[in-house]
Amino acid sequence: MSKRIAIVGAGALGGYVGGTLAHLGHDVTLIDPWPEHVNHMNKHGLRLDGVTRQECCVVPVKAIHLTDVQALSKGRPVDIAFICVKSYDTEWATAMIKQYLAPDGFVVSLQNCMNEETVARVAGADRTVGCIASTIAAELVGPGHVQRNVPLGDEEHIVFRVGEMHGRITDRALEVAALLRNADSAKATSNLWGERWSKLIVNGMRNGLSAATGMSGKVRDSNPKTRDISLRLGAEAIRVGWALGYQLEKIAGVAAEKLVAAVDGDKQARAEVDADFDNQIKLRSDEQRPSMGQDMRKGRRTEIELINGLIAAKGDETGIPTPVNKALVQAVKRVERGEVAASPDVVAHI
Repeated sequence: MSKRIAIVGAGALGGYVGGTLAHLGHDVTLIDPWPEHVNHMNKHGLRLDGVTRQECCVVPVKAIHLTDVQALSKGRPVDIAFICVKSYDTEWATAMIKQYLAPDGFVVSLQNCMNEETVARVAGADRTVGCIASTIAAELVGPGHVQRNVPLGDEEHIVFRVGEMHGRITDRALEVAALLRNADSAKATSNLWGERWSKLIVNGMRNGLSAATGMSGKVRDSNPKTRDISLRLGAEAIRVGWALGYQLEKIAGVAAEKLVAAVDGDKQARAEVDADFDNQIKLRSDEQRPSMGQDMRKGRRTEIELINGLIAAKGDETGIPTPVNKALVQAVKRVERGEVAASPDVVAHI
């Protein structure tokens, strides 16, 4: 019997993964708080678009609203629950789905930030698995419509990295990786925390800058000023990660040591980092923007406190200065509160 899968948060990432798995015949239930989105999916299916024609399809799906989650009790228990909500909603989302898990069922945090400890506190460490989605650039562009804005991954760039909190590779981590391989490249990792912090660094370099400035990813990284801010954000976060003892992976394809050297004035390192940025820009669509930039455009709360705010907080704990990350948090919050409009001027002082 196939595993019963629940996707808690069927937005950009959850919709992309859940829709792809449903398209391949898996037993998937999509759970989301946006009524128009749920209604559209049930009536018309979920439209998935990518950068190539073969990625594009309309998938019939089972979608339910938050108010109907209790209906899960009428069927088989949930074997795998993917939490794909915003990080500030992790605790209640985990508590909600926990009661519908099978005895050996578990929760996978498929989110930005570092939420495994929150999930474990609610569901139990033995029921918690982490999963990083690296450079997937999905966007919920409207009810029932998810757009993927960068090419699919490959063996050179693994998109999904599945790991256990204790660092051992288990059968269930391999199972989740095999499942996600239907959506994109995937692997099980013994370095969950290093992978998590490395992804946090990438988000910290990109998301808040797009949210504060209104820039797309391509424009943000092409602009000399915002590129420089991005690199300084990353260098601070790398130093914090090192202080925490994490084994960092490459940061968007760049070795952590090289990125720090580029910020510290090594001209050769800076030339190589700039060349890598330029190559990445070519792979993005003109409209691609990270999740926080999408949230700001939609008038939603951002995850800035749980990305750059977390980097700054851990910097304070470890004695690593993070003035650029702290300044970006304040800039994003000003835009989020409506005190200023999103503009490159908002970060001109950083």
